[in-house]
Amino acid sequence: MQNIGIILFPGFQVLDLAATTVFEFANLAVDEPVYEISLLSEAGGPVACSAGFAVDTLPFSDTDFDTVLVVGNNHIEPVSPGIVAFLKNVAPRSRRIGSICTGAFILAEAGLLDGRRATTHWFHARDFQRTYPKVKMEEDRIFIIDGPVWTSAGMTSCIDMALALVEKDMGVELAKSVAKKLVVYHRRTGGQSQYSALLELNPKSDRIQTTLAYAKENLHKELSVEQLAEVAHLSARQFSRAFHAETGQSPAKAIENLRVEAARLMIESGRIPIDTIARDAGFGDRERMRRAFLRAFGQPPRFMQRLAQAESRIVVSAHTERRQRGFQ
Repeated sequence: MQNIGIILFPGFQVLDLAATTVFEFANLAVDEPVYEISLLSEAGGPVACSAGFAVDTLPFSDTDFDTVLVVGNNHIEPVSPGIVAFLKNVAPRSRRIGSICTGAFILAEAGLLDGRRATTHWFHARDFQRTYPKVKMEEDRIFIIDGPVWTSAGMTSCIDMALALVEKDMGVELAKSVAKKLVVYHRRTGGQSQYSALLELNPKSDRIQTTLAYAKENLHKELSVEQLAEVAHLSARQFSRAFHAETGQSPAKAIENLRVEAARLMIESGRIPIDTIARDAGFGDRERMRRAFLRAFGQPPRFMQRLAQAESRIVVSAHTERRQRGFQ
């Protein structure tokens, strides 16, 4: 039995508790429950969430936990000294420790992220970087694993991280089964972007929306302004002006962002050759794709590929270990 302690505080983001459902369904998928969940707070008793209702909690104690997770909230506020002290005390005795959303601020305040890679909700990432310069903040990640420390982005990314925790503990097939019952994709990889290029553009008119949908389905083509304008039934000049007015980007920049996103997903999906990805995403050659990745992420495609492969090796190794120990 693995005891998971989840630290709550007044005003915590209620969606962060969605992670507990992942562990609940993992328990239902095996003969004997694997996870025991304890909701914790400084004083114990009812703790009100961001939606206004309260959940019951246990007070901090000397109990040992296999995993300790800290949730986040909607507004960055001073961290309670009591929570910091508890984390400093419990972290060395736990197999792993993690944060959901802005809970990364609390781990950082306790010094548990110093020198480590971490992520948090993209909206607060820059503030985090300024406040905790010793932490290697990677603002465009779904979740990050750095040794025994796990950090996730905001909102529904807690489900992705919880599925990854289950996958590491119990194998990929069980994690897939849990995801299926939750009616979610198996899980987004840790390195995946926190937001979609199309959602960021958010065009208003049907013409521009249709043009972007066409572009996304035809990234392997040249996609010049003239071609896109023809799809929108506008002149090239009218199209460029309307596109920038609705999206805040030039057509060329938007297409590059869509290509970068598509290429990144292909990199994360498996061992596809870089040259093939560059061609299928419409870059034409690897050098053009490399320059686009450097503009978007500050890292080349090879770096992203190595991260994806390293994460895959970790998962396979954990699954093999579980099978050798008799947990199939």
